Amino acid sequence: MIAEQLKNAFDQFHSFPLSFWKSVSELGEVIEVKKETTIKKPGETENHFYLIIKGSGGILLWNKSNFICTDFCIEGEFFCDYLSYITRQPTPYEVLTFEDSTLFRISYSNLATFLDKHEYGDKLWRYSVQALYVDKHLQHIQSFSMTASEIYRLILKHQPDLIQRIPQKYIASYLGITPQSLSRIRSEV
Repeated sequence: MIAEQLKNAFDQFHSFPLSFWKSVSELGEVIEVKKETTIKKPGETENHFYLIIKGSGGILLWNKSNFICTDFCIEGEFFCDYLSYITRQPTPYEVLTFEDSTLFRISYSNLATFLDKHEYGDKLWRYSVQALYVDKHLQHIQSFSMTASEIYRLILKHQPDLIQRIPQKYIASYLGITPQSLSRIRSEV
């Protein structure tokens, strides 16, 4: 049930009643997409908010000659170009699936209209933005205070399935290293 999956994904930030998530689930639809499907292109505005039901994906940023993975997501996680979604402006981010995926998506207009009228609307926005802020700052701190090897070990410890499911070139770019350097780190671990 989509409502339960939405609730489970969000409960780590704040626990809303299942009835709220049932109402939210009625706003969207489940879609199936193939591996390496671009969900949102660079220079466009993000118009949907996704929950990954099955599969994985990433948020990519073009850097001169290749894409850099700035985030990756798997089942039970929310997924979109949050900057564009919140600001309603185009961004240089691309949103891409890494595997064949089943996604639940809600359009910005449906969600915004619903939340403007719902008693939990402001709370959901507030907790969502707080969670994103904390996540991005922790990621920022890691990138400046830890080596690529240390970050890789953290991923391996806390989310080992990511290492098997996310293409190595994107893991390397997330760590800020070449695929060859990632191979060396992997052989050390």
